[in-house]
Amino acid sequence: MSLADPVLLAVGLLVAAGLAWAAVAVARRRAAALASAGVAPTASTASPGQGPGRGRGRARVAGIWFTIAGVAVLAIAVAGPAASVPVSRASGTVILAMDVSGSMAATDVTPSRLDAAKRAALSFIAAQPGSVDIGVVAFQQGGLEAALPTADHETTAAAIRRLKTGGGTSLGDAILASLSAITHKTVSIGRDGSAPNIGYWPSATIVLFSDGQDQAGATSGPDASLDVAAAVAGKAGVHIDTVGVGTTAGTTVEVDGYHLFTGLDVTTLTAISRATGGTYHPASDASELNGIASSINLRLTVTSEPLPLAGAFIALALALLATGAVLTVVRSGRVV
Repeated sequence: MSLADPVLLAVGLLVAAGLAWAAVAVARRRAAALASAGVAPTASTASPGQGPGRGRGRARVAGIWFTIAGVAVLAIAVAGPAASVPVSRASGTVILAMDVSGSMAATDVTPSRLDAAKRAALSFIAAQPGSVDIGVVAFQQGGLEAALPTADHETTAAAIRRLKTGGGTSLGDAILASLSAITHKTVSIGRDGSAPNIGYWPSATIVLFSDGQDQAGATSGPDASLDVAAAVAGKAGVHIDTVGVGTTAGTTVEVDGYHLFTGLDVTTLTAISRATGGTYHPASDASELNGIASSINLRLTVTSEPLPLAGAFIALALALLATGAVLTVVRSGRVV
């Protein structure tokens, strides 16, 4: 338990201690005076446990000590006591990695793969609490960071709405760009293929919207290996949830004047999610994409939040003070 103002507690307890000392001193002087005067206890002067007045004597003493206890408890209440309570909530960082390569213009998911993915991403953003920072990485060849993680979800949504198709796809580069956004520093693989150690980020998640078509790091060479990039994320505790946008039957799309066949690569997207402890979410039509927000479960983090206890202590203090007052009335036979 913590206190907002320990000084008030000290002052209140000193007052209660002073009252207790005064009550004991008065009782001793009264008993000594009666003994020196040779006065036998009566119904009105008997000490607790003596003679016919012991019932009222007990009520008098009990009333005093209940009142003192009430003052002490009230001192705790005014000091602002609070307990630290563990609370589970969704928090941390989410990067929406959006595939904007030419194949995402395919219309096997209406109105197009990218438009359907954008709608799903916007729905996902709207469903998240303010405790979740959300960023966007739009990846073609090399990965392009569009918006850093922020609690301003409207900024993130605006970045999603601006996305357009164009270029090729490197899933490995997309993962590296997403990790760079999470750590706020450039994450790259060494020339010898060695994986960097970026620390541990267990509250971060990457949600990758793609059809799985991969050009294996066409702009940055073999250093952007998909397997190594996924391993870096997995070692850092970053889950990657992949969302397959498109159909396995596929369709033909025109890219730079060429007609190319493109189909959903479930195997690649599933491998990425499994390597990082994430989940693959199939979305072969627009209706399945609309449910993505509810199917992606962000990890809960446990944080300690203060629980004010002043109200409980005030209630206890009032009960003690009221009991003391009732016992005093019983003893004296009058309110004042």
